[in-house]
Amino acid sequence: MTDETPPKHSPVDPRLLEILVCPVTKGPLRYDREAGELISDQAGLAYPIRDGIPIMLPDEARRLDG
Repeated sequence: MTDETPPKHSPVDPRLLEILVCPVTKGPLRYDREAGELISDQAGLAYPIRDGIPIMLPDEARRLDG
């Protein structure tokens, strides 16, 4: 057993973040490192990142409040 705590979220390749767009609006995404999500403000959706891989499916996205 180790005392090391694994990182909360796997890192995403910054080069990948530069080319990804929202599949709904084709607009820009912003990376929320703390939540481990890619946010589309235009669509009001948050796409999850699992094991360092963005899941860019609208059905998998979380609706943003407000």
